[in-house]
Amino acid sequence: MNKLIKISVTTISLFCILSCKTQNFETPEYGKNETENGIAIRKVYNFRTVGNIKNTEGKVLKDSVLYRSGHLHKLKKKSFNTLEKMGIKEVIDLRNSKEIAQKPDELPKEIVYKNYSAFEDEGDQLDQAKKLVLKGKVNGSDADKRMINFYREYVTEKPETIKRIITEILESKEPILYHCTAGKDRTGIITALILSILKFDKQTIYNEYLLSNNYRKDLVQKRLHLANNLHFLYPKMDVQVLEKLSWVEKRYLDAAFEEVNKKYGSMDAYIQQALGISESKRNEYIEKFTR
Repeated sequence: MNKLIKISVTTISLFCILSCKTQNFETPEYGKNETENGIAIRKVYNFRTVGNIKNTEGKVLKDSVLYRSGHLHKLKKKSFNTLEKMGIKEVIDLRNSKEIAQKPDELPKEIVYKNYSAFEDEGDQLDQAKKLVLKGKVNGSDADKRMINFYREYVTEKPETIKRIITEILESKEPILYHCTAGKDRTGIITALILSILKFDKQTIYNEYLLSNNYRKDLVQKRLHLANNLHFLYPKMDVQVLEKLSWVEKRYLDAAFEEVNKKYGSMDAYIQQALGISESKRNEYIEKFTR
């Protein structure tokens, strides 16, 4: 996998807010028909429950069972009781070891914490990527292509890890929370796969995915405008890089689905062969998570 910008999005974003050339920002595509419940927790972004959506069989995904978010490094102790009230007993961290070392989750002691990374940052590639971005060696087009490559490779490069993540979530007997750094790319892909297993159509899956733009809107716009105002600090940097790393786009999720179809023939085949989920097991999961 191309590790140069196998991107820890918010890590580079923090560098980006001190730079960038002045220009107009693109308007991202937002999710519609918000049936999910966004959850306001101080210093935690993109926290929501995936639920109240209908699959192709007319069954509705149970609410308050599957939770997704950005990292929990700044989770305050005052918010611990919020997780307790949600009944969350386990947290799955999708970040790599370097990201976790820099910003470990802050969690109540009672919660079981597990880490499953489908990629590692070998050879300090993220640090190298940041330097190239700040020097203007990476532009918006480069970032766009690398995001697409990331999505393509995430689902198929280490299928055994993806299988462990999916199995851990679907076998959980209690409400479970999974997250990455921004809660939009790795978390978005995992959610799309789970919804595929539970037989939700693509329109519903894509809408759920795009909701990350809704929940991150204020944060991203703040960063973009700050970058625009402070572009003189790193005048060579292309602001479009920050845009591409901040929003989700349908084309990125398209890339993941297309790679699945290319290597396995279909999503159904991927679910059976890569994830090891038989049709009977799949039906069990549907019964478990829908009403």
